[in-house]
Amino acid sequence: MLNYLIKRVLWMIPLLVGISLISFFIMHLAPGDITTSEASFNPKASEESRQKLRELYSLDKPIIVQYGLWLKRMATLDFGTSFASHQRPVFWQSKDKDGNLTLGMIQEALPITLLINVLSLIFIIAIALPLGVISALKQNQLADRSITLFVFIGFAIPGFWLALMLMYWMGVQNAWLPISGLQSIEHENMGWLTQILDTLKHLVLPVFISAITGLAGISLFARNGMLEVLNQDYITTARSKGLSENRVVYGHALRNALLPLITILGLAIPGLIGGSVITESIFAIPGMGKLFYDAVLMRDFPVIMGILTIGAALTLVGNLFADIAYAWADPRVRRGVVK
Repeated sequence: MLNYLIKRVLWMIPLLVGISLISFFIMHLAPGDITTSEASFNPKASEESRQKLRELYSLDKPIIVQYGLWLKRMATLDFGTSFASHQRPVFWQSKDKDGNLTLGMIQEALPITLLINVLSLIFIIAIALPLGVISALKQNQLADRSITLFVFIGFAIPGFWLALMLMYWMGVQNAWLPISGLQSIEHENMGWLTQILDTLKHLVLPVFISAITGLAGISLFARNGMLEVLNQDYITTARSKGLSENRVVYGHALRNALLPLITILGLAIPGLIGGSVITESIFAIPGMGKLFYDAVLMRDFPVIMGILTIGAALTLVGNLFADIAYAWADPRVRRGVVK
């Protein structure tokens, strides 16, 4: 098992480099650069000043040279500094000329996005798995049809539209939940318990919107997986031995039904990270999604590449965890890995 993990981790390195290469070239296919944004804010900017700006950021060099310079910095986890006026480091904290510590932009935003995605994943598993099991056990009954209807509604409703409707209903009309940010204005003056409750209230809507689409899909996969397993011969054999229905369902069927579900959960992680762009932009949450959206508007290439690379790394790590969980759930996989 240890050899398998080492090989998987080593294989992630060239894969990550390949993803960054494709992302870098695709990003440069978009028209304009940081000088275009600067010129839009200052119409009097001359072509000479724009050319000096390109030279400053090495944008005048061939694209393969630009990528080589960027890859060299990335090897030391240095994603450069933002093109924005604040000139903050993209990934990690650094000290300025005066010795003051400046936090990296991704360093600030990443924990927020991870918190929302982890809570969304927990919410998806806690709700979708029981729904799928109930739907399979009550096949073609009212419960099954109701859950199936919920699944199709979850697939059909656009997340941004649902977010706006919930913001208006629960935030504007009834003032039940806050609709922007992660903290209230008076957050610093609250007690520690009140601060936690305040943050949790701000997280309710973003986590729900982030999870609703994945919730529908995972519950459907759980239902189909359970139905397939319940029709297997060994389930009939277990029942014929006089085992209780709970032991047959949760001791034998559910564990085998989890195998394809684990793979789907691993593939759902990129969707959650990508969906953060919409969720965080709508709710004005200072996470990686909103940071990426603002960077795209500004043509801030270092920030864009930093977020794409970190997002790809998180996706690869998520898939690795899915493979480990798959090996845990299926002894046949474990024996194959050991060999």
